[in-house]
Amino acid sequence: MVPFSFAHREFRLGTRIGDGRALYWPDEQALLVADLHLEKASFYARFGQMLPPYDSRETLERIARAIRETGARRVFCLGDSFHDRFGAERLEPHAAGMLAALTRATDWVWITGNHDEDVADHPGGTRVEELAVSGIVLRHEAKAGEVAPELSGHFHPKLRLAVRGRNIARPCLVVGKSDGGAHGGRMILPAIGALTGGMDAADPAILAAMQPATEIEALVPAADRLARFPLWRQPAQSGA
Repeated sequence: MVPFSFAHREFRLGTRIGDGRALYWPDEQALLVADLHLEKASFYARFGQMLPPYDSRETLERIARAIRETGARRVFCLGDSFHDRFGAERLEPHAAGMLAALTRATDWVWITGNHDEDVADHPGGTRVEELAVSGIVLRHEAKAGEVAPELSGHFHPKLRLAVRGRNIARPCLVVGKSDGGAHGGRMILPAIGALTGGMDAADPAILAAMQPATEIEALVPAADRLARFPLWRQPAQSGA
């Protein structure tokens, strides 16, 4: 697990923490994950597109491994935890049992997103629209005008690179650095769901969601370090 600082607080990221898709907050003993999209395969099966029906198991196992690795006592799911409003009802017994065990073992909080805002009853845990923890706002989608430090999901960011003639994509954190106090900064988590796609971390929609910022970068865990890739920097102002 590699420590790094955001909003004057320490967080940790690593390839073993949810396969590099989850964030650990030591001071809060909290694991943060976004965009599980549980039961996405069963949703598409209803419309004739057959996908392997084990996405919920794989996603929950990623979270379970991250809990074991970090010793987290709290879990914050930053929205779109189910792919649609009926996803919780379609959980097959094995996945339902895994989720029940996880929500019993931790202080589990569901933050609602655009896919699951109409879910009648999340199994286990507590459901909220958004939450402030130690001065950092947790929500599903970055909010325009927010001045407090913010953690969110929604965009499923992936860093796309050309390496030795091959195009590769890796889930990444997107971090917006503040301008020295006027804004607390923003961080967008990658999607942890097994069947979630991804948006280019440098996509204009992501860069716009991170504003205001002086610098935006992508963070990717690589063994025992964090690789940082600049995505955008505030243009220098010319003198009078």
